[in-house]
Amino acid sequence: MPSPRDPNAPDRKAAPPSRRSAPRRAARLAVFVVALALLGAGGWFAWSTWLAEPDELARYQLATVTRGDLEDLVTATGTLQPRDYVDVGAQVSGQLRKIHVEVGSEVKAGDLLAEIDPVVLQSRVDATRAQLRNQRALLQDREATLTLAEIQHRRQKNLMAEDATTEEALQNAEAALRSAQAQIESLRAQIDQTESNLRADEANLNYARIFAPIGGTVVSITARQGQTLNSVQQAPVILRVADLSTMTVATQVSEADVGRLRPGMDVWFTTLGGQGRRYSGTLRKIEPTPTVTNNVVLYNALFDVPNPNRALMTQMTAQVFFVAAAAQDTLVVPMSALAVPGDAGHRDGRRRPGVSATGEGGKRTATVRVATPDGRLEERQVELGISNRVQAQVLAGLEEGERVVSGISAGARGDGASGQAPRMRPRL
Repeated sequence: MPSPRDPNAPDRKAAPPSRRSAPRRAARLAVFVVALALLGAGGWFAWSTWLAEPDELARYQLATVTRGDLEDLVTATGTLQPRDYVDVGAQVSGQLRKIHVEVGSEVKAGDLLAEIDPVVLQSRVDATRAQLRNQRALLQDREATLTLAEIQHRRQKNLMAEDATTEEALQNAEAALRSAQAQIESLRAQIDQTESNLRADEANLNYARIFAPIGGTVVSITARQGQTLNSVQQAPVILRVADLSTMTVATQVSEADVGRLRPGMDVWFTTLGGQGRRYSGTLRKIEPTPTVTNNVVLYNALFDVPNPNRALMTQMTAQVFFVAAAAQDTLVVPMSALAVPGDAGHRDGRRRPGVSATGEGGKRTATVRVATPDGRLEERQVELGISNRVQAQVLAGLEEGERVVSGISAGARGDGASGQAPRMRPRL
């Protein structure tokens, strides 16, 4: 007999078959999706690795044709110095008694710079003046003697007219007159000489006070107060006064580059610590006589630059750039685009022929490889203008924004070595 059913027991009914099979279908669907993804990835890999056509652009580094400024420069190193300066020296010997300025002092033309002890010079002036007074007094005496000789000569002539004297007495009177006249001429010449010596001695006395010949800045003092100066053999230099409002850059240019320079060309330079600030000028002259340093022939090229705020100082080092040619707002391409190593046919690294050749009419032309919008490369002849070591000006043959081959990519070099060309990725 069936056991009696417990009225408090829950009602147990079997679950429907559809609810039991739902998790299994979800699991099978997940496995299917994963398998399909793996199969697609494998197909993609196989297609991109073995079946796709090689991507020609992937082998190369591409550069964009841009617009900008270009300069062809000649570089050199120079030194700054004042354009106008005077080495102030001593024209007389003596002890340097006082220096009235110091390095950095601003002076005007005529300002007192230094003094030499004037005692010896003053004594010479006093002695010459005394000698001159003596000669002038002696001249007065000789003039009185001349007056007496003239009177005696007239008396003898009158007596001779009346036959009241002798011929000898008249001759003696004439000789005395000529002697008095000669002595006066001699004294006057001595007085002229003494006056000249006095002017020289007074000038030397004035030279004991040394004045500024030009306005400017005292940039150096080589003598010391109390030092004895000897101007007999060589004029000693006491100090230097320079006008720092205009500086001259003396640039040493190698013989290989000096032929590219010409007076009047633009030039600019920077200084150490100048934070890249440019100073501009115009080449004034090239000195024809070179200097030879360690068997290197260098020519001095000089140009001036205004210095109103005194930012430039003496003996500063300048990195100088002579502008041999310049172009503003022009199309430029890298120089590497004009000489690109060959591709699979030139894996030995040789450069492509026909680059940077000279075209008709003296025009500079070159062959570049241009990337087309459909992913191909085409060779194109372009006309070049000025160039430097980095960039070249394009006059014709390219448009702004076009891409040109500038080198071989690193990955392409490895593929080329192994003989495998990179593949183009399939387009979806």
